Amino acid sequence: MPQAATATPTQRTYEGTEEKAGPQPSGSDFAPLLKAVRGQGLLESRTGWYATGITVNLLALGAVVTAMALVGDTWWNLLLTLPLAVLWARTAFFGHDAGHAQMTADRRAGRILALLHADLLLGMNEAWWNDKHVRHHANPNHVDKDPDVGVGALVWTQRQAVRREGFARWLTRNQARLFFPMLLLEGFALKIYGFQFLRRQPGRERALSGLLLTTHLGLYGTLLLTVMSPGKALTFALVHHALFGLHLGMAFAPNHKGMEMPDPDGDRWGHLQRQVLTSRNVRGAVLTDWLLGGLNYQIEHHLFPSMPRPHLRLAQPLVKAHCASLGMPYAETGIVESYRQALRHMHEVGEPLR
Repeated sequence: MPQAATATPTQRTYEGTEEKAGPQPSGSDFAPLLKAVRGQGLLESRTGWYATGITVNLLALGAVVTAMALVGDTWWNLLLTLPLAVLWARTAFFGHDAGHAQMTADRRAGRILALLHADLLLGMNEAWWNDKHVRHHANPNHVDKDPDVGVGALVWTQRQAVRREGFARWLTRNQARLFFPMLLLEGFALKIYGFQFLRRQPGRERALSGLLLTTHLGLYGTLLLTVMSPGKALTFALVHHALFGLHLGMAFAPNHKGMEMPDPDGDRWGHLQRQVLTSRNVRGAVLTDWLLGGLNYQIEHHLFPSMPRPHLRLAQPLVKAHCASLGMPYAETGIVESYRQALRHMHEVGEPLR
């Protein structure tokens, strides 16, 4: 585990992105926007806002657990899988923000918050997420550098699609219609990936992550088996994780799927172009912000990863105006249309196999 004075990999990368962007030449497209955002104090921490949000989320989680105990060993407990999945997603969003150093300037405190939310409360290895998410933010939608558009259960380019064989070929051919059903598996996959990543972590960090992940499994299993019979407990866990994965997937799916994908052999994009052209915002009000954890302001989040979540909405007019002044497209759509565009892209990717 890093020493207290050492930033986590995520913090080094995210902070470095903005620091490198700042001293660009005066002709930089991004520098005036960065200056305006800093001038309005939108990069300053909102520790109190996060403290309130985390407290409310923990109290709500406690209320659901209490309700589970009161309902007892009946199938009615399955109704509580939905609020628990929604609150787990809130927990994941707080872990995401802690990893981006949005909550506090204290790096040690941010690291602890990320570990508690991801490893302990969700059983998701924060180090695995860091490794993956850092590379995504550095080169969004780049087929050679962004792991989110690498070859996996799904593929994102026709070049990837034509190389598929066997069952994977059938999956790619139908990936658009299978996308949402496959999200039901994401909650389980996050745990599996986290445990697999332990082998890549250094000794002390591996021990800490392993301890927190196994503690999560122990507490979760103990809760379910204390309240319910084994059959009901297993059903509860399956439904809960399926809903959790679906919710998280629906929050992340609109962000980049179907947007520009940089040509690996083409011209090198600057920070503004790389982040804006590959990202899509989702329109909405307070409820949308809450359900999507602020990720509906994906363009602002990618331009300023350490910007606190409540400031993203405030930064949006500045970013939109700046893009308009440069004649740069700024993608923003409704939630349903965002899914339609993402699914259409996945369908087109599989076209050569049909």
